[in-house]
Amino acid sequence: MAIYEKMINEAVGATKAVFGVIKEKRGGTFKLTDCKPYVDAVNKMKPGEGQSKEVVDLHVQSVNAHYDILLGLTDTIRPEDDPFVEHYQTPPILEILYDEDPEFKKSMWKFIDAIGENKALIGREAVRRYGGMYGLTCVVDFAFSCGSVPNVVNRILRELDIPKDHKRTILSSKSWGMNTSYGLGGAFRAALEAGKTAAEAEQAEVDMLQFVYREPSAAQAHLMDTHNLGGHGPHSSFDVRKYMAQYKEKMKPFILAALKAGVHQANIVTVPAYCVGDVGHHIAQSAFNMFKDDMAFGIYEAVMGVFENTLRRGLEQDAYKNEYDVLAVATGAPACATAYILWLDSFNVPMVIDLFTKRFYNYAAMNPKRGEADELHNADFIDIMLRGEQILDIKPIGAGGKIKGIEVDLTPVDNHPVVMNPQRYTYPACAITQRFAALMSLSDFPCYLTPECTTATLMTNCIALSPDKPGSPVRGCKNCAVTTLIKRNVPYVKGIGKGAKGYCQWDVAV
Repeated sequence: MAIYEKMINEAVGATKAVFGVIKEKRGGTFKLTDCKPYVDAVNKMKPGEGQSKEVVDLHVQSVNAHYDILLGLTDTIRPEDDPFVEHYQTPPILEILYDEDPEFKKSMWKFIDAIGENKALIGREAVRRYGGMYGLTCVVDFAFSCGSVPNVVNRILRELDIPKDHKRTILSSKSWGMNTSYGLGGAFRAALEAGKTAAEAEQAEVDMLQFVYREPSAAQAHLMDTHNLGGHGPHSSFDVRKYMAQYKEKMKPFILAALKAGVHQANIVTVPAYCVGDVGHHIAQSAFNMFKDDMAFGIYEAVMGVFENTLRRGLEQDAYKNEYDVLAVATGAPACATAYILWLDSFNVPMVIDLFTKRFYNYAAMNPKRGEADELHNADFIDIMLRGEQILDIKPIGAGGKIKGIEVDLTPVDNHPVVMNPQRYTYPACAITQRFAALMSLSDFPCYLTPECTTATLMTNCIALSPDKPGSPVRGCKNCAVTTLIKRNVPYVKGIGKGAKGYCQWDVAV
C-alpha cells in the first residue's frame, strides 16, 4: 500500500502542477519560468522501498537539466518549436552508451547495416504510409502498431544476430525513448514529391534511418534545421546543438551511475526523455492559447478531478494488487471521463472513429506532402476514446464504469459549472455540440486527457521497481481504435510468436 500511495502522490503532484500553471496562465504569454512548479513537483520524487535510486535520478535529474539548460538558452519557445523539446535527450544518451559500451555500439552498427539490407521492407512500409494504406496511424507509437517506427525496427531486429538485451535497447530508443524527431517515411515522401524516382526515394529513406541511429545528435540538429512546421520555417527558439551538448555533459554522471547499478540500457534511453515534455511543450504558449476556450479548459479540469478522485478511491478500497494497476487506473479513469463527456452531446466513439478515419483519407488525398506525424495525436485521441467507452459502457458490452474493481468517480464532470452548462457558451437554445467542439480541439493535443506527466511519473516508479527489465515499448496489442471499423489487413494477433506473419507484429521476440 505504501508504494502505491507514493506513486499516486507523485503522479497527482506532477499532474496538478501542470494543471495549476495552465489554470493560472491560460490566455497569457508563456515564459519558461512558468514551468517551475512542475520542476518543483518532480523534485519531490524519491525512491521508495525496493526502488532503484538510479532510475529515479534519471527522471529527476533529466527534468532539472532540461529546465536549467533551456533557461540558459532562451526565455520562451515559439509554438512551432515546442513539440520537439522532448526529442533532445535520447540522442545524447545513445552517444554516451556508444562511448561507454563498445559491444552495444557494435550491435547498433550491425542494426544500421541491417537497415540497408532491408531496403525492400523500408520501401514497402514508406509506400504504404505515403499512400494511406494503413489509414490513421501513430508513426512514433509506443507500441508495435502498423505504420509505426517500432513495428519496422522490430521486424528488422527479429532476424538480427545480436544480443537480446541490445535488441531491447534499440527498440526502446525509438519508442518511449525518442531518438530524434524523425518519423518513418519522411525522407521518402520528400524525395518523391521533389521529383525523385521511387528507387531514389527508397534510398533516401534508408539513408535517413541510418543517419538517425549512427549520429543521433547530428541527425536531430539536421531535422530542426530543415523542418518547416506549418510553413513557419526551421527551429529558431534556441540553439539545439548547444542544448544537446550541455545535456550530454549534465546527464553523463547519472547515466554512468545507472549502468553501474545494472539498470537496463532500454530504461536508460527511455526514462530521461519521456519526463521533460511538460517544460516547454505541455506548459507552453500553444497550451495557453488552446485553453483560452472555457469549455476546453473546463473539460480538462473536470477530467483531472475524475483522475485524482478515482486513484484515491482505489487506495481507500485497497484495490491495487501491483504497480501496473495504478497505471491502469491513472490512464483509464480520465479516458472514461472523456468518453462520458462525448456521450453528454449524444455522440459515441464509433461515430468519432468513423469521422476521423474518413477525414484521414480525404486529408491524405488533399495533402500528398503531409507530415508523417500530422495525424498521430488524432490516432491517440480515438484510442483514448475507445478505451474510455469500453470502461464506461454497461456490462457485458463494457466494464460498467469500473477499472480494477474501482468505480470511476464521474461527479467532477456532473458538477462542473462550465461543462454542464454549454448553453452559456453558444446560442443558448441549441447548445448540443459545444462539448463535442471542445473535444475536437483537444483531439489535436490530447496530452491533457491522459496526461503524459502522469504516465511518465508512474512508469518511472514501475521501472524503478524492476530496473533490470525493459519498461518499453508496450509488449501487447493496444487495440487500435481505427481497426474497429477499418481492418487495414491487420490479422488477429493474440499470442503470435516469432516468425508470425501480418502487419501488426506486437508480440516481439525480445
